[in-house]
Amino acid sequence: MPQQADARGRRTVRRSSVRGQILDALRAALVGGDLAPGEVYSAPALGERFGVSATPVREAMQQLAVEGAVEVVPNRGFRVTERSSRELAELAEVRALIEVPVMLRLARTVPAARWAELRPLAEVTAREAASGDLARYAESDRAFHGAVLALSGNQQLVQVAGDLHRRSQWPLVSGPVAGRRADLVADAAEHMALLDALAARDLAVVSALVGEHFTGSGG
Repeated sequence: MPQQADARGRRTVRRSSVRGQILDALRAALVGGDLAPGEVYSAPALGERFGVSATPVREAMQQLAVEGAVEVVPNRGFRVTERSSRELAELAEVRALIEVPVMLRLARTVPAARWAELRPLAEVTAREAASGDLARYAESDRAFHGAVLALSGNQQLVQVAGDLHRRSQWPLVSGPVAGRRADLVADAAEHMALLDALAARDLAVVSALVGEHFTGSGG
């Protein structure tokens, strides 16, 4: 998201599409750990952080509430959702139920050359994983999965799967940065392996990779 610093060193947001930019910034803060699960944040305070009024922040937070990332706390602000391991497992199960059959169908019908066209997206995820930037990795990960599913030609599928994917990324990854980076690198490597299996029409490997991928750290 385009940002700049003001005279007091605050991060500010350019005025074009302020609400959308704030929404992107808040999503990145959720994934990256700047907004902690269980904590309550007010729209005015977050507006001060980003150098904008409380209005676009409040609107963006309302959208995040719809997505399940935060909950409204009357007269106080928004509390970041604390996800349980059961909720994460349920999200992984639903994603697998949706995406595994689709990818198996695509493996049977999509030419190998089309899968080769997606390798640059997989390479981006590998670079972001190596950097250890959780927010940027999450964005590149969604872009890769979205591009794969888009080959189905079903935009409703892409939208629903993308929403589930985003929800699965809200909980923060704990532990040292080095450990998180190692998890992301392993997760990104599965993207290349998946493309190879799809191109080879190896249905057993595709099914195994997708199922395992959703239970990993970044998926």
